[in-house]
Amino acid sequence: MARVFRGSLLLMSPAAAAAAAGAKKAASTKPRAPAGITKPMPVSEAFRRFAGGAREVARSEAIKLVWAHIKAHGLQNPSNKTEINCDATLKSLFGGRDKIGMMEVSKLLSPHFLKN
Repeated sequence: MARVFRGSLLLMSPAAAAAAAGAKKAASTKPRAPAGITKPMPVSEAFRRFAGGAREVARSEAIKLVWAHIKAHGLQNPSNKTEINCDATLKSLFGGRDKIGMMEVSKLLSPHFLKN
């Protein structure tokens, strides 16, 4: 049993060395530019007012801003946490709706991201 174990250590050591070399290569590459939901996009005037005047906002940041507003103002329905009761600010963003589901937030924000 000891011979097999020692032999496997010898076989594993080149693999471990190759993995460590691969990790060093990955660290030396340039960081990627933001893409997808992390790429800042131009936003509508209504969302610009909500976001404090920012002309471009990433989708991920927009959702974080909306959720921060919801949490700060206690807009989640206490009996059903998946439901959000809209105040005047959110009504202006979400087309005048009184209530929305938490999974609808990103869909309802889509019209506020302008296409170039």
